Amino acid sequence: MPLDDELAAWLRLTLTSGFHHDRVRRLLSAFGGPQAVLAATTGALSQHVPKAFAAELKRGVAAEAIAAVEKWLEDPANCVLTLADPQYPPQLLQTPDPPPLLYVKGNPDLLRRPALAIVGSRNATAQGQANAEAFARSLSEAGLTVVSGLAIGIDAAAHRGALAGAASSIAVLGTGADIVYPARNRALAHELAERGALVSEFALGTRALAANFPRRNRVISGLCLGCLVIEAAAASGSLITARLANEQGREVFAIPGSIHSPLAKGCHALIKQGAKLVESAQDVLEELRWPTRAPDARPRQGQEAPRDPRARRVLDALGGDPCDSDTLAARSGLNAAELLALLTQLELDGDVALLPGGLIQRVHR
Repeated sequence: MPLDDELAAWLRLTLTSGFHHDRVRRLLSAFGGPQAVLAATTGALSQHVPKAFAAELKRGVAAEAIAAVEKWLEDPANCVLTLADPQYPPQLLQTPDPPPLLYVKGNPDLLRRPALAIVGSRNATAQGQANAEAFARSLSEAGLTVVSGLAIGIDAAAHRGALAGAASSIAVLGTGADIVYPARNRALAHELAERGALVSEFALGTRALAANFPRRNRVISGLCLGCLVIEAAAASGSLITARLANEQGREVFAIPGSIHSPLAKGCHALIKQGAKLVESAQDVLEELRWPTRAPDARPRQGQEAPRDPRARRVLDALGGDPCDSDTLAARSGLNAAELLALLTQLELDGDVALLPGGLIQRVHR
């Protein structure tokens, strides 16, 4: 089915070499819709944008680029939303830099529903991933769609948790909507396409470029009422999302961690700067004045005790902070061989996780 003239004009405008959001906004402000922009003379366009870009607009986009979108749209699961589309997400429209086009694979209605962003470290601990999944599921059950970036670590855990709830999940991509990155999340991306949504502002075929990922973060926060950060180092990209959320007038939440953990430094910095410290999904909902009560997403301290009393002694000795095996042996009174055997079983059971540097962390599930 051929593209309608309006969408074709939007595509020509945004696929032109040298395209930039500021340039498009200036042209739309001066001439109205994209068809009027394309109908203007080079001289008239040059009064608002660089002459080289005006000339590119008049030269036109390669037919293959438009044809690729047309073919992609043959799949009923795919659509393109423009700034002028009544289905364009209203939360995002209120931000200073909304993308002119959104390529959507999945359910576009999710983009108009109340949502919360959950972001965090790619190198997340087992406890951080457990927290992300639990919070996301609780918030999804409460009716908030969870938005994240499909990265490994916290993002992936948040998507999985939200898909297990009622309100599903949206992944905002730093690539074209026809590319899955990272490849190890391919199965998760397919599940999101079927039961949630994949969204990108970038043209089809856009590969994973480092500069695009910080840029897409404003879309993650812009779709949402607030942003929750779970595990972030001092220089984490998640802090960019939190900053953008704050600039967009969204609420910012952070889960505190151990004072000894590098992955807690970013969250602690956010809390010092005014982010809301949260320990449960209910804390988030109360701050948002959300009417529906969610199941408590705090890690359960009273999880079933291991049958072996020595394993219970190891967990009690671990406490809340990671520690090394020598310290743990001293605390528990076990010799190295006993401790190694118990830790192996506890790791298989999901009760502990091994961290870089030989540290051991208890996992509350």
